[in-house]
Amino acid sequence: MPAQAKVEASTARPSAKPATPAREHGPAMSPPLTERQEARRRRILRATAQLAGRGGFDAVQMREVAESSQVALGTLYRYFPSKVHLLVATMQDQLERMHGTLRKKPPVGESPAERVAETLMRAFRALQREPHLADAMVRALTFADRSVSPEVDQVSRQTTAIILDAMGQDDPTPQQLSAVRVIEHTWHSALITWLSGRASIAQVKIDIETVCRLIDLPAPDED
Repeated sequence: MPAQAKVEASTARPSAKPATPAREHGPAMSPPLTERQEARRRRILRATAQLAGRGGFDAVQMREVAESSQVALGTLYRYFPSKVHLLVATMQDQLERMHGTLRKKPPVGESPAERVAETLMRAFRALQREPHLADAMVRALTFADRSVSPEVDQVSRQTTAIILDAMGQDDPTPQQLSAVRVIEHTWHSALITWLSGRASIAQVKIDIETVCRLIDLPAPDED
């Protein structure tokens, strides 16, 4: 983890952090959350998004999240061991919400590449409306180490599901899955360059449309 992330993570935790018991969410092997636990988790993610939306990465402090979501600090740490875990999970939650919205109004492009480009630009513009939140979530992804792998994997799976839905593809070929991975990397990179002021929305659109053309490339000969 970069030095900056270590400094920020240390300021986010109380000096006497409770011992970390078994987590109540995360890997697929964990038991499913009860209705009450799920409601508590959603309150936590909602409070995190609100704090990040107002002040970005630095505004998300674990104690403030606990107070805003009306949970004990120790309970918060059982769900999310650090604010990096918390913000990556928030990104997965935001993408899941976007996916639901996109399903209600699917893209209308004629080719899979056009539909994916339209979908990703709609998702991008949704993030653009809350730049502080977008910056906080992307920074958390950048700071994430191996301990955050389950949450990062969930973000990747959600992004893949959004792209495959736009393609209208239930059984993608290995070549298509490879293209999807490249598209995900490009979309993430485009977010970073836009948030840092190094790319305009127009340039982001060009880059997304360019990489999405990989989807429509013919399959290579197998001989």
